[in-house]
Amino acid sequence: MTTPTVRSAALTNFEKVANECGLDGHGLVAEVGLPWNCLSDPDLALPSDLTATLLELAAERGHEPAFGLRMAASRRLSNLGPLGLLLRDQPTLRHALEVLVKHIHMHHAAMSLSLVQTGELICIREEILSEGRRTPRQSIELAMGTTFRLLGIFLGEGWHPRLVTFRHPAPARTEWYRRVFGCRVTFGQEFNDIVCSARDLEAPNPGADPVMARYSQRLLEIDPGPQTKMSDRVRHLVALLLPRGHCRVEIVAQHLGVDRRTVANHLSAEGTTFKSLVNAMRRDLLASYLHEGARTMSEVAALLGFSELSAFSRWHRQQFGCPVRTRKQRACHA
Repeated sequence: MTTPTVRSAALTNFEKVANECGLDGHGLVAEVGLPWNCLSDPDLALPSDLTATLLELAAERGHEPAFGLRMAASRRLSNLGPLGLLLRDQPTLRHALEVLVKHIHMHHAAMSLSLVQTGELICIREEILSEGRRTPRQSIELAMGTTFRLLGIFLGEGWHPRLVTFRHPAPARTEWYRRVFGCRVTFGQEFNDIVCSARDLEAPNPGADPVMARYSQRLLEIDPGPQTKMSDRVRHLVALLLPRGHCRVEIVAQHLGVDRRTVANHLSAEGTTFKSLVNAMRRDLLASYLHEGARTMSEVAALLGFSELSAFSRWHRQQFGCPVRTRKQRACHA
């Protein structure tokens, strides 16, 4: 039987919270048998049982029952990798949660997520399958806190659920639970639920980008593993980094765990260059944006990784031999 795994991004903020609790985070990692770089490389596949053991050990040694919840308090969509990008560009929160339900195994293979609606209320229900007898309390609270952070990204920091319930018993101290969730939290219940209004899930997402959503979906359908060609791995990262304005070869090299020369050498052996791959991705994305016609050229320039519209205009003339406004007019009349 294959051991369920979790992306090492699940340990984001572990070292910070461990230090706040007077613990040596790297020492604990070594003690449970996880790889030394799991706190710096977000894309390692870690055994979920060992990861759960690490969190329980840290909570016990640090005398902090809300250790996992404190880790979740500053989570971002980027911690979910390509899945986070796909969630970011969904038209509504309900769509985002449905995508999360479908693909959560890519982030945490032992995690189960479902949406249960009863009348005007909806329960976001989470469970983590554990091979041991002990409930992975910290892992569950980390997962619930991370989902709550996702809801806040869509609905605003001032939003709070109706109720949060946990299956496990109440800890000795509960101040962190109220601080994070901002609502009534109960323990010893039948399910691990975040209960909210079904209407909240229908709020439109004004920042949704259907073009990037399609690219993110395609990224989830490929496996950029170590045996994949360097050019495919670089394309994967270019699509992720372009809208953030961080698409530089040294940043891509850092994500791959190598130096920029290694990236250049591998790409050269495959008959391409980093610049060629970036330009090809920009051309593909630009064609989609022009076809949709819903965004201004300033917005398109930013999504293609240009800090200024003038830089985008120069790039377009170099690539296509005409001003971008001419191409946009052609697309509108096509």
